Amino acid sequence: MVKIDYKKKDKELFNPSAKEISEVDVPAMNFIMIDGKGDPGKPGEYSEAIEALYPVAYGIKFHIKKTQGVDYGVMPLEGLWWAEDFGDYDPEKGNRDNWLWTAMIRQPEFVTKEIFEELLTLTKKKKNLPALEKIRFESYKEGKSAQMMHIGPYLAEAPNIMKIHEYIKSNGHKLSGKHHEIYLGDPRKSAPEKLKTVIRQPYA
Repeated sequence: MVKIDYKKKDKELFNPSAKEISEVDVPAMNFIMIDGKGDPGKPGEYSEAIEALYPVAYGIKFHIKKTQGVDYGVMPLEGLWWAEDFGDYDPEKGNRDNWLWTAMIRQPEFVTKEIFEELLTLTKKKKNLPALEKIRFESYKEGKSAQMMHIGPYLAEAPNIMKIHEYIKSNGHKLSGKHHEIYLGDPRKSAPEKLKTVIRQPYA
């Protein structure tokens, strides 16, 4: 049985410094994704998306383990965040009901769209989750990005986000693409002050 820990294999993507900003060139990777709109802290689309993504991700994992003899840890939940009006996306003062997002979980390179579709069909037979109809399998490439680790509550991210933005601008670049977060902690199990989140911003 082959075992793969992608958080160790790709540690530059999952373990940046919490004290200084680093630069990465993020390659194209496959994800299962759901798009939505609204406050992630309220019941509704976002929580439904998370409830749908994980059964499919674990179904794929166990299918791969059984059929290919490869065992890997399901990768962390990630999110792309933006708003039509940039002021709405201020993590502290913005209108969270107007936030747009893509919730997603990365898939290993040997997971194909056909495998995804097979396991999505099986999951639909087992679970009645509305958001399963919204899941898609897609490649996503960020390219050159600046990132750092945020330790603490999600609502306290603003200073680190602005620090990354200023870093990009001060180095002669401009923001490009969507704000990206990788959630390494589980808010249901960890104290807010101990949560770890990779904050990433692509640039051009």
